[in-house]
Amino acid sequence: QVQLVESGGGLVQPGGSRRLSCAASGFITFSRYDMSWYRQAPGKERELVASISHTGSIIDYADFVKGRFTISRDNEVKRVYLEMNSLQPEDTAVYVCNAVWMALDYWGQGTQVTVSS
Repeated sequence: QVQLVESGGGLVQPGGSRRLSCAASGFITFSRYDMSWYRQAPGKERELVASISHTGSIIDYADFVKGRFTISRDNEVKRVYLEMNSLQPEDTAVYVCNAVWMALDYWGQGTQVTVSS
């Protein structure tokens, strides 16, 4: 069974950092999947935060995280990471991992990140 499990969320103070991890299981060809992190804040629509191609050669960021967040992946251990720095209250959201390959599209359950003093 294909599964994406996010971890690393929690409460962090403004200006702080957090590293999220997305563990993929059940994927026979994880290295073929383009991976992304999305987030959804209360009362708002889900938005794309960052994406990384299956080889890691193409990376894109939403303007609101450029220079603060870094996405990476390790195909050997089937994980994707999101390093978040300079966190602000407006970054508070559920962060969700997404895997896409051709017509296949999988989502994790998400991990809550709360930025507050």
